[in-house]
Amino acid sequence: KSQAAQTGKNGGECSKKLADSDDDDDIVITKETVVRRTMRPNSLEQQARFSAFYKFTPGWVEDLKVRRIKKTTDMERQKKESELTMKMCLERRKSAPSVEDTVSLRFKMLDMKHPFARIEISEEDDLVELSPEMEKIITDSLRKHPPGEVLTEKFNIQITRRDIATLAGLNWLNDEVINFYMNLLMERSQNDNFLSVYAFNTFFYPKLIKMGFSGVKRWTKKVDVFSYDLLLVPVHLGMHWCLATIDVKNKLVCYYDSMLGSNNQCLQELQKYLKDEHLDKKKSPLDTSSWSCETLKEIPQQMNGSDCGMFACKFSEYLSRNRNISFTQDHMPYFRRRMVYEIVTNRLL
Repeated sequence: KSQAAQTGKNGGECSKKLADSDDDDDIVITKETVVRRTMRPNSLEQQARFSAFYKFTPGWVEDLKVRRIKKTTDMERQKKESELTMKMCLERRKSAPSVEDTVSLRFKMLDMKHPFARIEISEEDDLVELSPEMEKIITDSLRKHPPGEVLTEKFNIQITRRDIATLAGLNWLNDEVINFYMNLLMERSQNDNFLSVYAFNTFFYPKLIKMGFSGVKRWTKKVDVFSYDLLLVPVHLGMHWCLATIDVKNKLVCYYDSMLGSNNQCLQELQKYLKDEHLDKKKSPLDTSSWSCETLKEIPQQMNGSDCGMFACKFSEYLSRNRNISFTQDHMPYFRRRMVYEIVTNRLL
């Protein structure tokens, strides 16, 4: 039997098969091409030729090209998605309140005095008592686990246990809870006994401030905001919730801040929005010279750093049924539990 000679380090020489000394067979010489480890195929054909899975199939070169193009395209797409995600994270981080701002707000809360105006509760505003059955639903809804469980879904909004938990204790309300509650107010306003109400999404005002009318004009594509009695605009100031209202019939734009702050920019931007909206949808200019802007001061004042979202929601609820705002900070624990029930049952009490 013949034995193969070892190939040299340069890998470019021929290997030889030599016959046994006992055999009379002639010497057989076989030429073998060896590719050095440092060599890399520089074309699709070469890659295929040296591949262990290479097969001479029709159109194999084109098939490899298509695969390469697809792989390159996928990598480019993933790169762009990563860059976009990073950009969004950086923008969100820039817009997020700093630690100094958070601490400053907390200290301001500690230094707050008693409410500017003494609020008296009238008999007509007797609060609905929560029955044992209601309390059970509320308690069950506030169980933390599983946090992603959907408790209710309506108005194209899902409310999970994680969302409803923002109504517990002194947590800050999130967008989902506020938007869902505002939709309940709009739904109730379809009853003839109430003002007709339209509530803007919580993302409306930040978008308006950042991008102007062009950024929000499609939001009311199917809505005539001038046909409503009252427009509600939740105002999110990074770490504080306020409420702005637009009384279309009485030509009045108002601002409600449970910390009794002022925000002239908000009032001016909303008035400008009305002019742009009227021109875009009605195709005619809106004269706002007879309109008024007002920042309400004789309103209930929050006495902690957590209930601003609750105050904004309750301002909206009282105004939507044309009632005097007559609640206080002491009512917030009750209102939180009541709102849990109203949201999970999709019904205002």
